[in-house]
Amino acid sequence: MARIVAVTGNEAGAEALRQVNPDVCAAYPITPATDLMQRFAGFVSNGNVDTELVLVESEHSAMSACIGAAAAGGRVATATSSQGLALMWEMLYIAAGDRLPIVMPVVNRALSAPLNIHGDHSDSMGARDSGWIQIYSENAQEAYDNIIQAFRIAEHMDIRLPAMVCLDGFIISHSIERVEYLEDEKVKIFAGPFKQLYPLLDLEHPKSYGPLILPDLYHEYKRAQHEVMTKVKNVVLDVAADFEKMSGRKYGLFESYRLDDADIAIVILNSAAGTAKDVIDQFRDKGIKAGLLKPRLFRPFPYEEVASALKTAKAICVMDRVDSFGAYGPLFTEICNATLHLDKRPLMMNKIYGLGGRDFMPEHAEQVLNELNEILKTGKIKTIKEYIGVRE
Repeated sequence: MARIVAVTGNEAGAEALRQVNPDVCAAYPITPATDLMQRFAGFVSNGNVDTELVLVESEHSAMSACIGAAAAGGRVATATSSQGLALMWEMLYIAAGDRLPIVMPVVNRALSAPLNIHGDHSDSMGARDSGWIQIYSENAQEAYDNIIQAFRIAEHMDIRLPAMVCLDGFIISHSIERVEYLEDEKVKIFAGPFKQLYPLLDLEHPKSYGPLILPDLYHEYKRAQHEVMTKVKNVVLDVAADFEKMSGRKYGLFESYRLDDADIAIVILNSAAGTAKDVIDQFRDKGIKAGLLKPRLFRPFPYEEVASALKTAKAICVMDRVDSFGAYGPLFTEICNATLHLDKRPLMMNKIYGLGGRDFMPEHAEQVLNELNEILKTGKIKTIKEYIGVRE
């Protein structure tokens, strides 16, 4: 039977890795992901998994070891945060370009400078165009479920791409929540045995990874990489359908909350969505048709599906927990692209919130919804991009 436990997001992530039991895991500690890998290292030392744990000297080395192990033909995982993800930058592109299905929980944390160890999305958003599948999680339950599903998605024979599962640092990683763990045997069956594809250790069939490709073929190679990404959405939905049969928990490309008839809407990622939902309910009680869209799959971005979900909204605020300096926030840009071809385009504004772990409070969501309601009445936006919750 499933077990109901009170655990942190990091504990839930480590448990998901234990149940899937990867062949190789390369690890280097960084706050706030350290606890996740430390707990998994405990499973290794206690003999709870068969994983070969490789302790390395940096996050760059961790991803390098993962690439080597995946190319050799193993099921591979690691985890990181912030500067660790940034140090992997070069190797992220190589893992994706070589089509290696590595799974990596990313415990979101602000990038320096100045030094900050708390949660925002500057790390994973900085890696959004590296070719990795990106899945975002509102709470510990979603992080646990998403990590398990990520193995099936990344390892699908039509996909074979690395996947990162993002959860907010400290807010989710270190907070204790109610989580329902699945039975070990069910997870084992769901993940299935790892299927090798062109393993380097198949000595009877020699091959190479990462050869030099000059202008005569590089362009075509990258187009092929893009075409693989276009298949990911359907695989995500198929895996989610199987996961629902096993767990009773439903997942999609995003979550729509009271959005079917919404006049105004918030689009927001991860843990802040939970706070905003409560305020959405309060506005509904006042007769204001407010709704929320919480993206789950950010890469590849499901443009058509998102546009369809937002088609009734007349005014939308897209909230980014990261800034793209000199431009609009990355989530805002994607939502603008998604709604570009709607017959009636909504009025849209961008709020930057919660940087460096600054709390996102119900009054911030209330402020945004009040502003959207005013825009609905007047048809005018005062400021398209604005920092919210700033101490002036």
